[in-house]
Amino acid sequence: MSEKIEYQGAAFFSYGFRPFFFSAAMFAGLAIPTWVLILSGAAEIPFLYAPREWHMHEMVFGFLPCVITGFLLTAIPNWTDRPPLRGMPLLCLWSIWLLGRLAMAIPTIPPLLAALVDGAFLVLIAGMVWREIILGSAWNRLPIGIVISLYAGGNIFFHTLLLNDLAIDVPARMGLALIMLLLALIGGKVTPSFTEDFLDENGIGKQPATFSQFDGLSIALVGMAAVAWTLQPQAVGTGYALVAAGLINLARLGRWYGWTTWREPLVLILHIGYGWLALALLILGSSILGVGFPLEDAVHALTTGAVGVMTLAVMSRASLGHTGRMKHAGPLTVLIYILVNLGSILRVVGPSLPLSGNLMLDLSAFCWSGAYILFVVSYGPILFRPSLDEA
Repeated sequence: MSEKIEYQGAAFFSYGFRPFFFSAAMFAGLAIPTWVLILSGAAEIPFLYAPREWHMHEMVFGFLPCVITGFLLTAIPNWTDRPPLRGMPLLCLWSIWLLGRLAMAIPTIPPLLAALVDGAFLVLIAGMVWREIILGSAWNRLPIGIVISLYAGGNIFFHTLLLNDLAIDVPARMGLALIMLLLALIGGKVTPSFTEDFLDENGIGKQPATFSQFDGLSIALVGMAAVAWTLQPQAVGTGYALVAAGLINLARLGRWYGWTTWREPLVLILHIGYGWLALALLILGSSILGVGFPLEDAVHALTTGAVGVMTLAVMSRASLGHTGRMKHAGPLTVLIYILVNLGSILRVVGPSLPLSGNLMLDLSAFCWSGAYILFVVSYGPILFRPSLDEA
């Protein structure tokens, strides 16, 4: 029995996506219900920071870095032809992330120590990304290194303001703005790439448009809108910039022929996730201009919709593909996709419906966090076991 446990532990830390995707899903599945219990007054749970600040920090700078790290540790070896991080170094890196979550949760830890422990993780990730870019001469990945470095700085900024009893809205927006840009960069790369693979394998004539100046303009507009939203969130110009970015990215999405992938949800969900990004930009921009949903609900189109859907899309595909399994979405995976989209829709639209706000929030949380718990249940065994092509 001990040999089997040791073998599975070795498999779990054999590649970055395994511990980080599993942990991100587990964390999301537990943190959101915890937040709903606090918000509804059903429970009083003391954390290091006040409940709102804890929720904002842990979703933007706790959950998301875990997903991003899992993706980067899996993608970077393909970008650089360098060996992946595995074994004890991977275990140590994962432990630092876990210590950060504990530091944010335990109210008796000195705030400065907690900030140093939590802030160290993204700083290490940024350093690792730059090391691999330089040693692998992957200069075309410079934007990723820049964004991750700014992301690490945003987390440090968040802690610095809180330690001085100042508002943290700017670093929170900064973190989300950088996620917008990462989704445009990475989602805009993997979605057409995996779509092309699927269409080729199935003999479908249409092909996604290759990367062009139009894609570069789409990403640039997201970047400009993200900067404007971070610095001037209520400005009319920011609203128009976000709407323009949303429209051009809807057009960008249409150039990838996502509707032709309806036979394979594992590919189709990438298009839906990118569609959420474009929609979130439109909803957020319209909200600033005084049209559509309230600002808080508009922000959740980005967080629960674009982030929630795209992370599960990437996590499920990578978990199957990098463990030697067929890249096909089975019934449980399809249910995961349905739940996360339903939870996102309810979170954005629910507060505007003539129904109980608490009911809508509970249903949204049940669906959204349920999707991540279902990922843990259905993909956990895959992530803990050796790859089929290694057996």
